[in-house]
Amino acid sequence: MLGIAALLRTQHSENTAIDTESLLKLAAVVLYCSILLVIGWAASKRMHSIRDFFAGGKKMGFLSVAFSARATGESAWLLIGLTGTGFALGVQSFWVVAGELLGVGGAWLLMARRFKRLTDRYDSITMPDYLESRFRDTGHRLRLLAAGALLVFVPIYAGSQVFATGKAFNAFLAWDHYLGATVGFLVVLFYITKGGFVAVVWSDVFQGTLMVVGLVMLPIVGLMEAGGVTNILDSLRETSPSHLSMTAGQGWSVMTIATVVGFAAIGIGFLGSPQVFVRFISLRHESEIRKGAAVALSWTLLADGGAVLTGVIGRALYDSTQIGGDQDNILPFMSQELLPAFVSGIFIAMVLSAIMSTIDSLLVVASSAAVRDYWQRTRRPDMPGASLLKLSGWTTMGLAIVAYLIGLGLLAYDKDNGVFWIIIFGWSGIAATFCPVVILSLFWSKLTSLAAQCAMVAGFVSVPFFKFAAPPLLQAVGWEEGTAYLGALDVLLPAFLVSGAVAVVVSLLDKRGQAQLAGIEEELTDAAARAD
Repeated sequence: MLGIAALLRTQHSENTAIDTESLLKLAAVVLYCSILLVIGWAASKRMHSIRDFFAGGKKMGFLSVAFSARATGESAWLLIGLTGTGFALGVQSFWVVAGELLGVGGAWLLMARRFKRLTDRYDSITMPDYLESRFRDTGHRLRLLAAGALLVFVPIYAGSQVFATGKAFNAFLAWDHYLGATVGFLVVLFYITKGGFVAVVWSDVFQGTLMVVGLVMLPIVGLMEAGGVTNILDSLRETSPSHLSMTAGQGWSVMTIATVVGFAAIGIGFLGSPQVFVRFISLRHESEIRKGAAVALSWTLLADGGAVLTGVIGRALYDSTQIGGDQDNILPFMSQELLPAFVSGIFIAMVLSAIMSTIDSLLVVASSAAVRDYWQRTRRPDMPGASLLKLSGWTTMGLAIVAYLIGLGLLAYDKDNGVFWIIIFGWSGIAATFCPVVILSLFWSKLTSLAAQCAMVAGFVSVPFFKFAAPPLLQAVGWEEGTAYLGALDVLLPAFLVSGAVAVVVSLLDKRGQAQLAGIEEELTDAAARAD
């Protein structure tokens, strides 16, 4: 009897400890969500017009914009996906970091000033605004095409973030996937519909800070747990030697080059995606760009590098069975194993930060496409500002519900699928549609409206084609090698190349369209001129 009583006391003590840990984690999440709700309420006080709702009144400083652009550009794939890729592949994942640095640097240092000058000249507050003015498209065809593409791909991309929310709550708190997805969705829904773009940017600064601090801290804690770099290297040499090779131990074969290029090509998406470039529109002055570039590049190096190191160090400390056989669990598992419960709860908030900072930005972009680019500009140009602002809130809510339902559908389809590739598919769809056109529009005066439309359609359809149709077609004709090469590449790169090629060819053939581009060469020259 005494033995049974002692066993029961021990079990009760363990349950109490578990409950206390869960409460501390939950307290950290509640604190995080409360801060977001306060941000949404405070930002709502600054919502006076549709310009405020979709572009922050063009009054944002470099620090806010840099943090917001980086937090928006990363999403759940950084904390769940890239850490998991580091765990699965090792230091080869640093090619993703290299691609990100090139993409972010190219956007800020080569494109941002030109884009800012042109959007200020055209008084644009959305990407379709800019495209219509740049290409002298008076028939609204380009605007409607751009808005339509956003309304298709944005809910898919945002839905993948809802999917990631469910995985995060399940991994950290053992909540049901659907409950976790619903809680995260409701928090985003409140602050974004109340505070619009301002709430998005303010929350991104808070969330981006959490993300970079956590991704720098966790590898350091992992190193301390392992007893130093030497022990990490020894462990990997014994269990996973390929994890210490930038080519995964395969040498520089054609397949290895295809894999490296595929990883690095992820950075292409920063060179014109609307959810990132709307941040440049919101800057109060182009003089903020150089300072913003320094912040954005530093953030990328620390956060992305920390994510890969977390996965690599996690692989040295734990094997796949310890983390439940799912590489995406490495960050939740490490934070719970190595950190106090409340701090582990902060890491839950970090993952939610990555997710929510992308969902909110995507929804504002999609809402602007529906309200500003379709309804106001083509249907009701005389609609009062107050009515437009109210419509923006309701439209954002409707799109959020669509994204939520897509996320639940992904969970029902396969909640155990890897986050990295699901999210990258949505990212690729937006990037392949817009990036080639935006890049060429800033540097080539001969790009016509018809060519831009054809290129956007080509990029739009190429992503699902290269993802789903091309591999079985190559297999059907017996070209297994081609199937392997395509599988090693991210779908964004081939889709990007197809879109860019279509843009150039159609422009060169479209003599009538080039005749309508009066004054474009002078505008691009002014946009490229050195700042005073």
